[in-house]
Amino acid sequence: MEKIDLKEIETNEEKFSPERLIQKEEVEVVLLPFAPGQGLKEHTTPVDVFFYVVEGTAEIQVGDEVQEVEEGNVVLSPKDIPHNVRNTSEGDAKIMVVKTPKPK
Repeated sequence: MEKIDLKEIETNEEKFSPERLIQKEEVEVVLLPFAPGQGLKEHTTPVDVFFYVVEGTAEIQVGDEVQEVEEGNVVLSPKDIPHNVRNTSEGDAKIMVVKTPKPK
């Protein structure tokens, strides 16, 4: 059994560094550790995505809709829809992103 401890993954305030947790043909799981104010640029993916807010609060955009999402919540983003994520917490945030199937 392989165990991944998300608490061991640290945030780098100077350089955004996603942590690829699982890379398989059927799924990709990435942990995005954000310092306050850090985020992604708007983009699209050719596969369905969901965002799980592991720690902190994030502003998540899917299409034209933007919401503040608190720790413990999941947001779905269908393929080919523009989306982005930004840490709006005063502290660090961790967002788990699951893409299925793994983009080629």
